[in-house]
Amino acid sequence: MHYHLIGICGTAMASLAGMLQARGHRVTGSDENVYPPMSTMLEGLGIPVHQGYRAEHLQPAPDCVVVGNAIPRGNAEVEETLNRKLLYRSQAEVVKEEFIRGRRSLVVAGTHGKTTTTSIAAWVMQVGGLDPSFLVGGVAQNFGASFRVTDSSFFVIEGDEYDTAYFDKGPKFMHYLPELAVVANIEFDHADIYRDLDAVKLAFRRLMNLVPGDGRLMAGWDNAQVRAIVAEMGGRLFTRLETFGIADDAKWQARDLDFTGEMTRFRVFCEGREWGEFRTPLIGEFNVLNCLAVLIAADAWGVERAAMREALATFQSVQRRMQVRGERRGVTVIDDFAHHPTAVRETLRALRAKYKGQRLVAVFEPRSWSSRLAVFQGAYVEALAQADHVVVASVFDSHKASEKGAVLDTGELIAQVAARGVPAFSINGAEEIVRRLAPELRAGDIVAVMSNGGFGGIHEKLLNALANSD
Repeated sequence: MHYHLIGICGTAMASLAGMLQARGHRVTGSDENVYPPMSTMLEGLGIPVHQGYRAEHLQPAPDCVVVGNAIPRGNAEVEETLNRKLLYRSQAEVVKEEFIRGRRSLVVAGTHGKTTTTSIAAWVMQVGGLDPSFLVGGVAQNFGASFRVTDSSFFVIEGDEYDTAYFDKGPKFMHYLPELAVVANIEFDHADIYRDLDAVKLAFRRLMNLVPGDGRLMAGWDNAQVRAIVAEMGGRLFTRLETFGIADDAKWQARDLDFTGEMTRFRVFCEGREWGEFRTPLIGEFNVLNCLAVLIAADAWGVERAAMREALATFQSVQRRMQVRGERRGVTVIDDFAHHPTAVRETLRALRAKYKGQRLVAVFEPRSWSSRLAVFQGAYVEALAQADHVVVASVFDSHKASEKGAVLDTGELIAQVAARGVPAFSINGAEEIVRRLAPELRAGDIVAVMSNGGFGGIHEKLLNALANSD
């Protein structure tokens, strides 16, 4: 078949393009913003990409047009598709029909930790001999890719709660036919598409209701909202429930967490009996819970515990998840995707535990839809106060964000953080942040740069500034 992808340079769409090509399909695409890393990946695969959207890009007519979830009505190629009555699908629909249906699917969902947990799962299943296909919203460093297509009957996928397409406003994860589902945690997020926490909970409840009777639901028992949904469903949860967490009443428990060495160590108990001891290079309690969810899924699919131990110990994480970008003049610069206040807080707590006694500098860019809005104003104060020194960039595209509601007040944010005794500054733009911050840094400092975007290449600019000041 010939698939044409509108919005092909989005992470999920570019990955789908590569997957379809691996299946032998002809793939073309178009995008308004053609830039690395996805444009580079597509070029390397030899997939032609048109700059901009034009009706003639659909000549000759493709067998199926795939419409990215950021593409609205009024797009020239969408309008051409509708006028000519061409077959069109969402990215999630194509993944379901081309790669998941008829296979055994593990869907990893939750407000936080999806990408890391999905990548852990893909690697554990690989080391366990299952040779899984996978699709993840980041580059899994053990594979050097965000996707893989195999002939195996096992598929591991990140279950995104964001909406699917302009014609399908339900979450993507509703398309992924889970045999196993992880719902690690639930919080209010994506304020641009969800009205409130109840709307988010309803979406996850519907996912839980998709898991078949012979499947399993791994539920994060340390999260009050996950517990609440399970309690609300009561006897209407028609699958096997596997609760996991630190909580005493979780079926699967992580105990004796030790972050003091080069590797994080922890013990797993199932129904009160010791089940195994594991170690991982990942840091933070939340990453131990991510690992625990994967261990339960791997056990359900018959992976041996020795393989689980080897996989966790050799997991190389995901790009942009507490990724050390470099060290200059004794200063370590870390790149992290955190943008929700809970993710910001837990990232800083994990780094605090890892780098005991060292000054922790947080540099945060409000860039995601939710982080740009005032809905989390107070929560960001609590999160950023975990650091010793805080820099908050200006709100990304604040004018557009204002169309969705009141915008985050960065001046008030840093004033409230400073009131906690933490030096805090609001600085506009990556270059100005580097100019003012670099001279203040000293050997032993840990700089955590947190943004879900490119942030003006701040990581390399900061490392270069430090190197040039030697």
